Amino acid sequence: MKAIKSLTALVAVGAILGGCASSSPDPYYGNQRYGDGYNTSYRDSASAGYGTIESIQVTNGDGRTSGAGAIVGGLVGALAGNQVGSGGGRTAATVAGGVAGAAIGNNVERNRDAAQQGYAVNIRLDNGEYRTVVQDNVYDLRVGNRVRIVDGRVYRY
Repeated sequence: MKAIKSLTALVAVGAILGGCASSSPDPYYGNQRYGDGYNTSYRDSASAGYGTIESIQVTNGDGRTSGAGAIVGGLVGALAGNQVGSGGGRTAATVAGGVAGAAIGNNVERNRDAAQQGYAVNIRLDNGEYRTVVQDNVYDLRVGNRVRIVDGRVYRY
């Protein structure tokens, strides 16, 4: 009977934390607009074509979380809490461990994502439009280079 209560509490915590998960279709940096008119939408830039680099800016991650850190942390915390006490105290420790683990796991995931650095490459396309593509490196890209955009990445040509 104790195992059923513990399992029920664990499933409840997992269901609650699973509802917090994000299912955004946008990539890591999301769909943002800078004040200078550059569009950063990944979907719009995937087949944009050819242009010239106007500027390259260093960006940091915005610290979004997917919910995976909270779920894993909650499960680990609940399992650790289940090892403490007996009876009603064990159930309370399981729930408290799950909540604390979820909070810690979510915080770890947020800090990991915020530390990632990227580059916002602002491009004036040949048709006059402006696009911003955020990628993890720029290799040999420089301001003024002629580039092409293929699958959301910028390449010299």
